[in-house]
Order: sequence, then C-alpha cells, then structure tokens
Amino acid sequence: MNDTIKFKIDSQEIVAKKGQTIVEAAKDNGVYIPTLCNFEGVKPKGCCRMCTIKVNNRFMTACTTPAAAGMEVENDSAELNDIRKSIIELLFVTGNHFCPSCEKSGNCELQAFGYRYQMMVPRFPYNFPQKGIDASSPKIIKDQNRCIMCKRCIKTIKDEEGRNYFAFQNRGSELAVVLDKKLGKEMTDELAKLAMENCPVGSIIYKEIGFEKPIGTRKYDKQPIGSEIEV
Repeated sequence: MNDTIKFKIDSQEIVAKKGQTIVEAAKDNGVYIPTLCNFEGVKPKGCCRMCTIKVNNRFMTACTTPAAAGMEVENDSAELNDIRKSIIELLFVTGNHFCPSCEKSGNCELQAFGYRYQMMVPRFPYNFPQKGIDASSPKIIKDQNRCIMCKRCIKTIKDEEGRNYFAFQNRGSELAVVLDKKLGKEMTDELAKLAMENCPVGSIIYKEIGFEKPIGTRKYDKQPIGSEIEV
C-alpha cells in the first residue's frame, strides 16, 4: 500500500507521508517554514502563527494542517513574510527583549527571526509592561518580561509522573506562564538545562552559568535560523 502523497509548496513538488503536517513534510523536503511554538515530538497548537501559509488561497497554520494530496501551498511570498515580520515586531514591542544583556543572545529564536526578516524599527508602539521575575527555584530564573507564551516549556518539561513544571496562570492581559513552586524547588540540573534549551527566548535561564559559550560562537551567530533546513 502506498503511504505517500504529493502536493506543492511554492510550485515545488513535495513528497509526504500520510498523516504528516505541512511543516513536517516541508522539513523532510528541505523547505523551511518558520515556527516558534511548534516543537518536534509534541502535539502542535498553532499558538504563535509564525507558520501561517496559504492553502488553496486560504490562510492556515502549517504546524496543525495535515498534508493532503494535490494541495497548493504558498509559503515564501512577500505577503506571508510581512505577516511573519509583524508577529516578530509585536513580540518585541510587548516584552523586554534587550538582546545585548540576555544570556540567550545568539541562541534566541526570536532574535534570529528579527535578523531573518530584517526587523529595524517596529511599526507598532512600544508597550513594555513591567512583569515579574521568579527566582525562587534553586535551578532557574523565570523572567516573565521575555516570555512569548509559546507553551514549549509547558508541553516538554515534566517529571517522571507526567506532572507539568510550568502552567498558564490568570487570563487576558494578566496571563503568564508560571513555574510550580514545589516542583521548581525539586527541579534537577538536567531538567533545568532542558527548560532553558527548549525555551525559544530568554525567559528561562539556568542559574549560575553564564557565557559558557561566548557570544559570537553561538548557534545563530554562525548561521541564520532556517539554514539547517533549506537546501
């Protein structure tokens, strides 16, 4: 039984496995679709909208849309890239993303997208609401000023019993991703480092180690985001 299908992204033929999402199929075929909230191995939610594409002239999220035979997908267009740029600009003006002072500089996906989409002066007014910083855990600092609500820490950082270390708290403008106080005090070094690694920005920082890898030699200092997929 044939378990593959074919469709097109920007007129390029894509061969996908049945059940794959568009973003998964694109990656397997060397086509880059940007994402922030999507994380390999966990169920996609379509939170950040960075992977917005057009499928048969309708806006969709590539991380949640299953690939289907014969579909026509638009990905790399001026319209879609401007939408992605506007999302990056909104995230920068609604949080404190002062890159020169951040330990994640050079390893930050949000910063790397700013470079990719050539963000200069954002088109939106600056907001910068003052939010809290939780340093109660002996292993990590949770800076709410840099959190982009992507849910990656919620979805990937769990204990052996499946309990989440992070969760949403409050609603509306007060919404925040918080660390469970009890579990935070019991967090292992391995989980703390993984939480920092999985966070796409500088909202989760592992304590007591800084500049272990100097700025200038970090992941996105060496090559632009997405270049590991594009062929």
